[in-house]
Amino acid sequence: MKTQRPISSDDDHRVVRFRPRTSAQPPGRAPQNVPQEANDLSRYERGPEEPDDFRHRMLANLAAFAFTVALTAIGIWLALSIAELRKNQDCVLMGRRDCAQISSVPRG
Repeated sequence: MKTQRPISSDDDHRVVRFRPRTSAQPPGRAPQNVPQEANDLSRYERGPEEPDDFRHRMLANLAAFAFTVALTAIGIWLALSIAELRKNQDCVLMGRRDCAQISSVPRG
């Protein structure tokens, strides 16, 4: 037969101490096996003989901005369409018959 223990007591809780993983290099020192070329960023610098292609960068930025605006507009349109469909579906599920919105154009 099992003995019953109290559900919660202070003896049941135990704090486990976090021990960081040991690494091959002590913290604060750079690893010795990384080549010096990995930290060299001079290949990405432009020299004085290479002009900055401002027009190309601005066209790329404009294209990215237009894509972002289009994506945002599509997202807003989709959210509004889903909300309208949900509203119409709730109306139909309540048993109403006048759920469809009929737009009438006045004849002049």
